[in-house]
Amino acid sequence: MSNRSEVKVAGPLAAYGAGFARELRGRGYTDLSVTGQLRLMAHVSRWLAGEGLDAAALTPDRIEAFCAARRTAGYRGLRTVRAVVPLLDFLQMDGIYTPPPPSRPMDSQGRLLERYRDYLLDERGLVQEVVASYLQVASLFVAEYPGAAEDGPAVGSAEVAAFCARELPRRTSPSSAGSFASSLRSFLRFLHVRGLVAAPLAQAVPRVADRKGAGLPRAVPPATLARLLASCDRRCRLGRRDYAILLLLARLGLRAGEVARLQLDDIDWHTGDLIVLGKGGRSERLPLPCDVGAAVAGYLRKGRPRAETRAVFLRAIAPAVALTPQGVTWVVYAACDRAGVPKVGAHRLRHTAATEMLRAGGSLIEVAQVLRHALVGTTAIYAKVDFAALRPLAPSWPGSTP
Repeated sequence: MSNRSEVKVAGPLAAYGAGFARELRGRGYTDLSVTGQLRLMAHVSRWLAGEGLDAAALTPDRIEAFCAARRTAGYRGLRTVRAVVPLLDFLQMDGIYTPPPPSRPMDSQGRLLERYRDYLLDERGLVQEVVASYLQVASLFVAEYPGAAEDGPAVGSAEVAAFCARELPRRTSPSSAGSFASSLRSFLRFLHVRGLVAAPLAQAVPRVADRKGAGLPRAVPPATLARLLASCDRRCRLGRRDYAILLLLARLGLRAGEVARLQLDDIDWHTGDLIVLGKGGRSERLPLPCDVGAAVAGYLRKGRPRAETRAVFLRAIAPAVALTPQGVTWVVYAACDRAGVPKVGAHRLRHTAATEMLRAGGSLIEVAQVLRHALVGTTAIYAKVDFAALRPLAPSWPGSTP
């Protein structure tokens, strides 16, 4: 097995080799990966010495130059700036490397979009992914009508209608067009509230016809769910993690982002419940069923790598950082591939939790409480699959026995 003594770091970075190795192991890197990173560090140090530079002379341009020199020398691995990121992160923590400050837009359009971004995060409480999609629409509108951000031609309902007439047909589906229109209304409301436009232009954005709510909630059949759970090999770390994630999605109806944001301190093992940070920054407490709690505890005791982060679910590959919402979705995709069933998303398991609660005799109010819906209308779609409640409403067939 490789160990640190096999790699000698000489030159300006020699004093930091031992600390870098400890940091990498603390972040979940294997001995082999630690050795590779230390060899890269040794090469960086030799290159700095050859250029007559010290450790503090590292800059983005010099890192690019080092990577180019490494590729020219014929190295086959760790040849890009991304490969040097773990070393740069460590040197930054020690105050040796200072990354350049992020460039901030200084023009009026950039300042307006930055104010809108702060509004969405601070006042609306939206998550980063939603904020990013809203900003894309706002950027398109401001680029077309810069008068909204500076002293220029006024923006009115005619301009909004023309913008919608051009952009909405470019969306590939009614749902994406509806999202675009909703994002645009949000930005126009922001402009009106901040006094940048005189009229409430959000009313000029047309409604997009769609079939939202027309279909049935698409739950995963119980047999398919059983196959997904059985595909997780709970004898290994990855299987324990995936099994716990699938149960949280299918039994408690958590969203992918809520699973990703779950922290160790959010679980109260004495009372048997957990705190879920949901949409809009709302924190709500849910009971933790025995089977779900046992799965999470099994992962924490025998699957979760040691890490500084307090996130419950971590990446399987170093560095040991929190799993992202996209990572949670890919856990479900991987389970589908292992089980040999058609691919479903994490939100389908949320529908499964609601459908199974109704099937077990729960009411729509109870479903709304577990799913933490802010609006009753959001839960109303599950009335379509509440067959026990719908059956008395169906009239008897003529001539049949009542």
